[in-house]
Amino acid sequence: MPKFPVRALVPVLALAALGTSACTPLRSHTGYVVDKELIDSIQPGVDNRDSVLRTLGRPTLTSQFAEGEWYYVSRDNRNMAYSQPKPTDQLTLRVRFDAAGNVTAVDRSGLEKVAKVDPYGKTTPTLGRHRSFFSDLFGNIGTVGAPGTGGPGGAPGQ
Repeated sequence: MPKFPVRALVPVLALAALGTSACTPLRSHTGYVVDKELIDSIQPGVDNRDSVLRTLGRPTLTSQFAEGEWYYVSRDNRNMAYSQPKPTDQLTLRVRFDAAGNVTAVDRSGLEKVAKVDPYGKTTPTLGRHRSFFSDLFGNIGTVGAPGTGGPGGAPGQ
């Protein structure tokens, strides 16, 4: 039986280890770091804006339409090598306040609220005419100053 050189085995094993490590899933966390005990300690009718700020810290974001809402968002992601991260777990905590600044409700939601948006190719679809580069470039020739276009000599009411 021929002897197999040990020196040839080392690079083969190194390449195999390197190849299998590229398939290891990457995990990441973004947003608020959740402490279940602190979240559970926020009680409607008991806490106010200051106590929530001291307990949970600054919110991830505040509502722009209803000024009495604070959001704390926490997300765990997973992806393989160079692929896009996919959410594996999410907690969105919404703390609602009344006009006096007292907590009225604490709502929780998870991955069921995550929306997946698929872009349409490399262009954004628009309604209307499809124009070419040259029609965009030369399309205004002859319309400048024409009646009804608002240009000099063509302003409505003249």
